[in-house]
Amino acid sequence: MGVPAHHIPALVVGAMIVLAPWLMPVWVVTLLGYIGLNAIVCLGLVLLTGMVGITSFGQAAFVGLGAYVSALCVLGFGVSPWLTLPAALAASGVAGALIGWLTIRLSGHYLVLGTMAWGLGLFYLFGNLQGLGGFNGIAGVPRLEAAGLSLVDPAPFMLLVWAVLAVLLVGTTTLINSRAGRAIRALRDPIMVESFGVQSATLKLKVFVAAALFAGLAGWLHAHYLGHVSPSPFGINASVDYLFMAVIGGTGSPAGAVLGPAVVESLRTLLRDAVPALKGVGGNFEAIVFGALVILLLQRASGGLAPYLSRWLPQRPPPRAPSAEQTLARRSLPATGSALLEVRGLGKRFGGLVALQGVSFDVRAGEIVALIGPNGAGKSTLFNLVTGVLPPSEGEVRIQGSRIESRSPRAIAALGVARTFQHVRLRPAMTCLENVAIGAWLRGHSGVLAGALALSRREDAQCLYEAQRQLDRVGLGAQAGAPAGSLALGQQRVLEIARALAADPSLLMLDEPAAGLRLQEKQALAALLRELKSQGVTVLVVEHDMDFVMNLVDRVVVLQFGTRIAEGTPDEVRRDPRVIEAYLGGLDD
Repeated sequence: MGVPAHHIPALVVGAMIVLAPWLMPVWVVTLLGYIGLNAIVCLGLVLLTGMVGITSFGQAAFVGLGAYVSALCVLGFGVSPWLTLPAALAASGVAGALIGWLTIRLSGHYLVLGTMAWGLGLFYLFGNLQGLGGFNGIAGVPRLEAAGLSLVDPAPFMLLVWAVLAVLLVGTTTLINSRAGRAIRALRDPIMVESFGVQSATLKLKVFVAAALFAGLAGWLHAHYLGHVSPSPFGINASVDYLFMAVIGGTGSPAGAVLGPAVVESLRTLLRDAVPALKGVGGNFEAIVFGALVILLLQRASGGLAPYLSRWLPQRPPPRAPSAEQTLARRSLPATGSALLEVRGLGKRFGGLVALQGVSFDVRAGEIVALIGPNGAGKSTLFNLVTGVLPPSEGEVRIQGSRIESRSPRAIAALGVARTFQHVRLRPAMTCLENVAIGAWLRGHSGVLAGALALSRREDAQCLYEAQRQLDRVGLGAQAGAPAGSLALGQQRVLEIARALAADPSLLMLDEPAAGLRLQEKQALAALLRELKSQGVTVLVVEHDMDFVMNLVDRVVVLQFGTRIAEGTPDEVRRDPRVIEAYLGGLDD
């Protein structure tokens, strides 16, 4: 079996790194060591900023934490530098968990300011805390040795750093393509992922801690290579540098974590020598030239270098479902005709605006029920109340007899409720198969560590098989490997239905599923919903296409100005004078 084409660039780079000590001058080998050290930190930023969307200006502080803890342990207790690594990682992880717990609760510019605040706080802690040597730092930190070989020399240190980086790159890439990784890549839309059972805050915190651990590991290497630890390399400017490198390389893929430091460090080194030589004077002219070059670079490759260069490199094949059937466990559906969804006196106020007031209706197992009404009637608000996205101001909601109005979206999803959204919520850069697999989140159990260590492959295969099965079911099987953002709006709505079906729901809630569909696509959708009904799945649908609704559903609930004005069979609703006046117009016979 040959080497996959998309692995060839990484293998070529790896071979060049291994041969560098014998083929390159010392200054290049030294430069490669610093590139690898920076790449370890940037890899954490790829997960944190690129995948999750948390822009951190404090990663250098975690580097410093790892460096200082290691230096204090080895000098204070006389242990081997190798044995201080667990302590450095523990300190970075605990600090990351505490700071992350406080920080990820913020949003927007408050989140950015929060990361700057704790970054500055740790920097001044390093410089002012007694026992850390002040701003002069701690000198005489022992160097790393292995099998009698000192790793203080540039060549062995560089090889060690890149060996560590290679392990982290493999683990990160494996994680990104796992069940947990797909959820991580979708965390930029917390409402969507939480509606399918993902605990977004918990998952964000785990990524935050992972990025802190990567930075702490880099700090440990930094301390025992330089033999000196001081606050200056761990300030806010260093954090900006790391973020700068990650953005230049591209925060959308692990490759960007390597490309960014390689470009930045190489340009800095060359300009630091070239610009003064041309002008005959020193100063910060190289920084000005460097800034201009970076601006030009980002204009040509706004997403970073990794996606720009990937156009000319062999591409990783999109994830595919296994050919052999590996089914996930199915839930037991309630008996046909039994009480499934009960809404009693439901109301929602936004300040002085009353969106819903005193709405009551039932949905029985095995029914298709439509919720209709003019624009602004409160239909989508009611969906959000039932699924836990919004808390009600009054009233009760029960699923199979259990009250759910105070439960989280995850808890409600676990009861078998799956939904689509009025405005499409997909991750456009992820493939259709990956988007649909998110719907099966609650049908698996593997987490971040299992994903990184490739221990979740069987469960990943099961989720992907289920996703492919649902894509085939809705007629999008051939689009499995296409980015979701490349589909037409109507196809994206159908893709959302496939994602909801992957959750194996007992209650399927569809918010305007026929919007944007052509006639044949609407007919196919209606046939699918009838098939689901025959299999015991209950459907609650919001829709404006009255022909679609009236020829499909068993019962209709009509809302106007946030209140229920009618309920009954399609024929009864057609003839109701209040409905004709409010909404249907000429649909009466």
